[in-house]
This record gives sequence, C-alpha cells and structure tokens, in this order.
Amino acid sequence: MLIGIAADHGGFELKRELAARLEKAGHTVTDFGDDRSDPADDYPDYVIPLSRAVASGAVERGIAICGSGVGASICANKVPGVRASLIHDHFSARQGVEDDHMNMICLGGRTTGVENAWDVVQTFLAAQYSREERHLRRLSKVDAISPRVG
Repeated sequence: MLIGIAADHGGFELKRELAARLEKAGHTVTDFGDDRSDPADDYPDYVIPLSRAVASGAVERGIAICGSGVGASICANKVPGVRASLIHDHFSARQGVEDDHMNMICLGGRTTGVENAWDVVQTFLAAQYSREERHLRRLSKVDAISPRVG
C-alpha cells in the first residue's frame, strides 16, 4: 500500500520509527516532512500537503503525527475528502475505517508509545470500508453539514 506520513517536531521520532516499520512490512512510504526535528516547525506545514495527497488519491492512506495528535486531526479534517481521527486504540482504528471510511489516522508523538502506535497503524491499514447503507447514509449527513476549505 502507498502510505503518506507527516509529523512536526512533536511526532518526529515516532514518524521515523513507523516509516521504517512500514517499509519493512512492504509498504511504500511517502514522507511529507518534517525531515528533521525542528522545535520551531508547525504541523500544518506537513499535515496539509499529506491531507491533500490523501484526498487526491496520490497516497492510499495517511498518518499524521504531532505532539498530541489533536492539532493534526483538526488540520487534516479541513481538507475536503479527508476523514481523519485521533486514534489511541485497536478498536477505533478498525471501526473508523469500516464504519466511517476514515482515510487518515492521527497520533500523538508525546502520548502514544511506539508499540501501541504500530498496533493501531497496522489495524488501520488492514481495515476496509464496509459500504453498508447505514454508513453511507451517515457519511452523507456529515458531508452535508458545511463545505470545507480546500
């Protein structure tokens, strides 16, 4: 699978570890930055290009990491076509894809350990959207709320 990944300084180390594991597992990883741990960087500078790549289909799924994962999640969801969520557990990683067609996962580099992050990323990547009528209906209602910024 073609995976996009991005992180600011708060998620830089977790990003490096996950990218290495993803490549070892046979995935192709596109790194949207930052390419170094810079305390002055800003997560939108990396999360927005990743989100646009997810929305356009240039990558199949996205992983965004900042200190808590909250900012990355808020930022990612501003891009039309992205359905991102802050995930801490195996169940939500699977259910978010199966029921809510989540295409981007957000993690906290300061709140999520490497092993837990790896577990939720593997679960996220293995899950498939169910396309059940009730889920399509719910997503249609969510999409009708208001337009998002491109």
